[in-house]
Amino acid sequence: MKSFIKMLLIGTIVLAPLNGFTEGGPQELSFEEFIEIATAKDTEFEQILVDELKLKYQRGLKLPARDLVLSVKQQHEFFFSQNRSSPDTTVGLSKLFPYTGTELSVDYQVGATASSASESSELSFSFAQPIAENAFGRSTRLLDKIVGLEMDVSGHQIVEAYEDYLAGIITIYYTWYEDYQNLLIGQSSYKENLKLLDNMKERQKQKIALPVDVNKVKIQVLSRKERYTELEEKYQNSSNIVNRIIRNQSGEVYIPIEPMVMKNVGRDFNNLFHKFTEYSRTFDILKKLEEKSSLQVARSADDLLPSINIIAGYDISGDDYNLKNEDNFLSAGISLEWPFPDQVDRSEYNISKIEDNKQRLSNINTYHRLYTQLMNLYLQIEREQKLIEIAEERIRLAAEILEDERENYSFGKITLNDYIQAFNNLDTNRFNKISHDSLYKKLVVEWLRLNDELVFKSPDGPRMRPSHPPNK
Repeated sequence: MKSFIKMLLIGTIVLAPLNGFTEGGPQELSFEEFIEIATAKDTEFEQILVDELKLKYQRGLKLPARDLVLSVKQQHEFFFSQNRSSPDTTVGLSKLFPYTGTELSVDYQVGATASSASESSELSFSFAQPIAENAFGRSTRLLDKIVGLEMDVSGHQIVEAYEDYLAGIITIYYTWYEDYQNLLIGQSSYKENLKLLDNMKERQKQKIALPVDVNKVKIQVLSRKERYTELEEKYQNSSNIVNRIIRNQSGEVYIPIEPMVMKNVGRDFNNLFHKFTEYSRTFDILKKLEEKSSLQVARSADDLLPSINIIAGYDISGDDYNLKNEDNFLSAGISLEWPFPDQVDRSEYNISKIEDNKQRLSNINTYHRLYTQLMNLYLQIEREQKLIEIAEERIRLAAEILEDERENYSFGKITLNDYIQAFNNLDTNRFNKISHDSLYKKLVVEWLRLNDELVFKSPDGPRMRPSHPPNK
């Protein structure tokens, strides 16, 4: 009989429904449904993913244009000393090949000159190839690699932002469930204390209990009512946040169901951290940033070289628009431009070397910072696992003690204060268990976030990794 009463008590505490919520017929909202609705409706996610659309335009924005450029110039020339005028037209096409640095152009010009009133025309072809600064497009190819690294880093950072926000809303769901469970316990505790008060009043009528005993229980009831009121407000606040995230404008009332732990963290920390340094987005970003700074040094060094171009041209000149009586002219040579002492490019080169060293040091510091941060987080997760086991054992013992103390009090073996304390101990242990459960799940989410395991990148965009049931 004692065992049956004990099981009934525990079941009442855990499963007692909320009167204020069951009347309206609340619907259960699972963790998976919450995430699915949030990612579909919450514009915070959409705002993060919009940045990804800009990435495909970065090369076109930062690299030299490969456009075929058409230029047209039309003017009317007046020769006042000769009392005449004539139109002058120039049409040109030019094309830059960025990855080789080659530039080709063709121009056609027709018009009169100061020495002749008749129309003359000229067709010219030109070629230029850099062989020192940006030799055969080297600087442009370095820039292309730098832009590619920047795009990769930006892509990773977008996933990181998605992951950070996703971790935030997952934590919100865990808090919502924690507040819901606390409210259930608070309501159950309040009801149990009301029953105790009714029992105490009955004992007073039978001259078994004193008025002071009734007042003690009344104080206990008021204390539980006060706590229940606070828990109601806290749960409602969490519900309001959830409704905002899922854009619930229909007035539908939802209640959470217990979410699973996202993942079981392994036992070998050093092995886990080694995998993190080898395969994570974080360290991929650090490697790309260091590679980018090295490429920037190489590009700045290239800018210190003189601008030397091999040039060639072929001109055809003649009369009228169709180049009658043509003359042909071929030219070839070298052009040189070399500023002294080139203080701007030299300063940029020295700064790029400093930034390269700074990035290297930053990566080293980040490595040690993340190692310590993850180690401490790993220890916190282990601690919470142990505290959950302890809390479960304390609940079992507190429930047994409460049942024994109820019987002892009925026979006058203990004081009312001892009986009330047994009630309070069970409540405290149950609240502690819920708190440790929730904190453990949140710490696991933080572990996944820091290890870049919460989200993976798919062709359709970032996606959350599925939850894993805990090991038994």
